[in-house]
Amino acid sequence: MKSSIVANFAPEITSQLRNYGKLMRVDKPIGTWLLLWPTLWALWLAGEGSPDQGLFVIFVVGVFVMRSAGCVLNDFVDRKIDPYVERTRTRPLATGAVAPFEALTLFAALGLIAIGLATMLNPQAQLLAVIGAVLTIAYPFIKRYVSIPQFVLGAAFGWAAPMAFAAQTGGTPELAWLVFGTAVIWAVIYDTFYAMVDREDDIKIGVKSTAVLFGEVDLFVIAGLQLLMLLALILTGYRAELGFWYYFSVAIAAAMMAWHLWLARDRQPAGCFQAFLSNHLIGMVVFIGIALHYTFNPVV
Repeated sequence: MKSSIVANFAPEITSQLRNYGKLMRVDKPIGTWLLLWPTLWALWLAGEGSPDQGLFVIFVVGVFVMRSAGCVLNDFVDRKIDPYVERTRTRPLATGAVAPFEALTLFAALGLIAIGLATMLNPQAQLLAVIGAVLTIAYPFIKRYVSIPQFVLGAAFGWAAPMAFAAQTGGTPELAWLVFGTAVIWAVIYDTFYAMVDREDDIKIGVKSTAVLFGEVDLFVIAGLQLLMLLALILTGYRAELGFWYYFSVAIAAAMMAWHLWLARDRQPAGCFQAFLSNHLIGMVVFIGIALHYTFNPVV
């Protein structure tokens, strides 16, 4: 009898776990990559090519947990808007597959895991973690009141940089904030591409974004931000005394930025979305450049 009951409920449990995974965007890891790469930049720079192994594990797990928690909260806040946007109408909360209370419970569980990870860091990194949590919670609400929510998203995604420096070195030098600023600029770039996909729907329902704000000069502004990001990357290399491999990676990143502008040249949703999806490769290339520098120029 018991085995029969378990057999009946097993498919439902599996299906609901799958819905929770979709709510956390486990099936769409692009956000995790976009958050992970600046974190790894910071860890490798702070550790001069040899970051603490324990911190590496904490931050990698933390990236997944915080990104998942942010997605859950974002969908909870947007649960009455998502059904009216083409790209988001199949999300679990929008379709009713997951109840609001379930989403809040999942968010709380992820939050507790994040708190547990933070307790393994030093006091300064823990303080920064609190600020990072505030940024993560604030973002879903900000886009209802300001026209530049992408900057808040960038701050949330880039906050791991000063945290990594604080955890690794016990301080937040100028280089930490330079990496943070670079990550913020990058987030505005790729999330504007992302927002361009939903621009028409967002205008109809009143959601604010840089894509709506920039309007017809969107690609021009993005190009300017890309140049600013490249300058920030070059300055980062100068401050960290990086060499050829790093600057070669920055050159490749510059070529990829030009390609992204070309993809979005007609402002068609498919091209803009592809530009967004491909952006994480820039973060990967920059990280490879940092790693190769320390591989061939080890700090003695």
